[in-house]
This record gives sequence, C-alpha cells and structure tokens, in this order.
Amino acid sequence: MRDLRAPPHVLLVEDDASLGEALSSILASEGYRVSCSSRGDEGCRMALADLPDLVVTDLRLPGMGGIELVRSIRHVQPAIPIILMTAHGSPESVIEATKEGAFDYLSKPFEIEEFLRVIRRSLELPDARQAVGTQPRPVTSRLVGGGRAMQGLYKEIGRLAPRPVNVLVLGETGTGKELIARALHDHSSRSTRPFVALNCAALSEALLESELFGHERGAFTGAVERRIGRFEQANDGTLFLDEIGELSPSTQAKLLRVLQEGTFERVGGRHVLQSKARIIAATHVDLTTAMAKGSFREDLYYRLNQATLAVPPLREHPEDIPDLTRHFIELHAARMACPSIDLPDALTVMLQAHPWPGNIRELENVVRQILIRSDGRSPRAEDLADLLKMSPQPAVPGPPALESIIHATLEAAARGEIRDCHSVMVRRVEHALLAQAMDRAEGNQSQVARWLGISRVTLREKLRALGLHPGSE
Repeated sequence: MRDLRAPPHVLLVEDDASLGEALSSILASEGYRVSCSSRGDEGCRMALADLPDLVVTDLRLPGMGGIELVRSIRHVQPAIPIILMTAHGSPESVIEATKEGAFDYLSKPFEIEEFLRVIRRSLELPDARQAVGTQPRPVTSRLVGGGRAMQGLYKEIGRLAPRPVNVLVLGETGTGKELIARALHDHSSRSTRPFVALNCAALSEALLESELFGHERGAFTGAVERRIGRFEQANDGTLFLDEIGELSPSTQAKLLRVLQEGTFERVGGRHVLQSKARIIAATHVDLTTAMAKGSFREDLYYRLNQATLAVPPLREHPEDIPDLTRHFIELHAARMACPSIDLPDALTVMLQAHPWPGNIRELENVVRQILIRSDGRSPRAEDLADLLKMSPQPAVPGPPALESIIHATLEAAARGEIRDCHSVMVRRVEHALLAQAMDRAEGNQSQVARWLGISRVTLREKLRALGLHPGSE
C-alpha cells in the first residue's frame, strides 16, 4: 500500500521526446513524482522494479508495445493502474487494452484537464484491483469510429467481454447492435466457440420456439427430421437474440426457464438438454415501459440485464461519419465490383448534417446508392441531396425512450461498467430537447433560442456540437 504522505509516483513511458517532456513537466507541477522511459521493455522493467503508483504509456513503443506492457505489468502487479495514450487507436485496441486491465485510454490529442482528471481518478482506486488474466483472442468484428461516444462504448465492451454475464444491448434500429454483440464474443474466452444470432421479430411464435430449442421428427406437421435449435448450436459459445422485446409471453416463459435452470427440451422431445451459452440480447423497445404494461416479464428482464450497453444513435456521434463513409465505400465497391470514389468534403458535411433516423444502416444504404449512381465519377451534391430526401423523417425519442436509456445507463454506472455517465446523458437529453425544439419551430433558431433562454450564438454552437446544424463539422 502506498504511503499517502508521499507524492504519488507516476511512470511515464513515451517515445516522443517533446511530448514526454511536456507531460512530465505538467505532472511535476501538479505535485507528482515522475520517472520517464522512452521504450516499452525498459518501462516494463522499471514498473516491476520501482512499483510506481501509476503507469502512463503510449500504445506504440520501441521494444514492447503498450498492450503487451499492460499485460506484462498486470500479470505480476495487478494493483498498478495503467493509462494508455495513442494517436493511432482502433476500436480493437481500445477493447483489448481495457480487457487486459488498462484503467483508461486517451486518444491524442487530448486536453490537459482531461489528462489530469484521468490521472486523479486512477490514483483514487483501491490498492487491490483484480487481474483480468485473459489472453488475446483473434478479432473478427469490424467496428468503425473513434469519436468520444464510440471510444466510451469500446471501453465498456472491453470491461464486459471477459466477464461471464448476460448483456442487454440497447439502441435504436440500425445502430449496429449485432456488431457490438460480436465484439463482446470475439474478445471473450468463448471466442473460439460458436456465435449464433437470431432475430426474434422475424418469426412467428411457433417457428421461433423451434428455432430456439429445435424439434424432433414428427413434432408437428412438416417436421420430417430432427432439427437442432440455436441453443444447441451456440453450445458453450454466445447466443445473440435480437429484438428480444418482440417475444410472446409464452416464449418469454420458456426462455426464462433456460436462463434459470440451464436446461431445455426440443419441441416434441422428452430428453432434457443443457445449455451453457452466454446470452446477449438486444432491443430498441423500451422494456421498462413494456414491463409496466405487463407485456414483458420483469424476472426475464433481470436475467437478461446482468449488464447493459447503450449504443448511441448516429446523430450523437457525427464525427464518425467520415470514417464510416470511407469504410462503406471500400466495402461495397469491392462487393459490387465497381470503381471506388473519393467523396468531396462538401458532401461529407452534408452527410454529417443529416439526422440519420435509420442510423448506420441508413448511411450504409446511402453510400451503396452513391456508388451505384456515380459509376466511378465524383458524386454531385444534388445527387446526394436527392438520396437524403428519400430518407424517412427522424423520429425524436419521447420521454419513455429517454427514461429507459437513463435507467439503463445509471444501472450500468452503479455497477461500475461505465464512467462519466453524467456527460453522456446530458448530451443525449440535450440532443432530444434541441431536436424537438427545432422541429417545433420549423428550424427558426431565433425562436428556439428565446424558448431556451440562450443566445443564438450559443444555440448554434450547441447545434453544431450535436450534429443538428446544417454546417456541422
């Protein structure tokens, strides 16, 4: 246990000499004792020999990378908190760093206030942190976006992936909930086991029961042979149940039995089978409202909701639209065997200003149509404008949806699964408020500013920050 009377000792591992010197000076001016290294292998030796109170390290280093450094230190000294910094982050590196036990992950460039805030939080940890003790797994999921909202989501995935808990993924239609489920699977100890997905809204009640649990030959008309259900297919892997809020009361009861007892029977069968699959469920339905109405079982909700991930709608992270657009251009140009294109900056701004009621799925569809129409030529603004006009009008989330997201986010924060939930919720509520106000005022910013009691300049800044202003960047 460190001597609380002595200044905290911070080991800084950074190969950029000017940045290392600047950060070292800032830490020293805040009263910290600082040791420095420019190599990962040397930094690891210093950490294990000197036992600093905190390690702050870059991701890319000579001698040993940041992820390996985190793994090596935590294998021997799991109580030392570690903060990773990088200008070359990816979703996978954020998840992997968090899964290996990194306390936090900072994307360069970052504000000094944010840097110091994370430093202070890490030093408030109790001395005995649990070692994660997992080995790196092959990653098959493809997550795109490095904005603040998505970085927070990647960290939550990294914290939850290695834990044997069922996860409820909340988010609007088209936000990529299955991709999040796949990332949870890929970064878990079950990554070599099957990942099985089922859309609960796509089948009738009778067919859904057969899909989930399987059936025996002759169980019903048309059952000419035994069928293995999704629970058996998942085995010791992961079963992703999309649109869980659409389950009938009868199917909810049968699913609850599997979650409670770990056993089930095929339709028309007599043999009791076991299931050890991890369940990841997703929904865009407000389950708290559904429970209040009696259409969703409360006991099933708590079995599914051992941990929660809230996926932000695309309108809340428009800064990721350029990366997503480039990804979809490369993906679909290859799939459709058509020439790739470079999207002009003016068209990217148009994409960022769009409200995207269909979220990432809608953006992908627009990009696909741009590729088809352009035939390798640079697309025109009027072509994109026509495509965006064909999109459905955004549905602003009402009070029940906001209440559900707030409830789920606070629950996750109480369990320690997310941090800084105040700023996340303030941004979401403010987005809904301004979207509704702008819609009601038919885009009249002066009127909205009067309603809210703020200046037009402040309003414009907020609209740009939230991706609601035509000139948002």
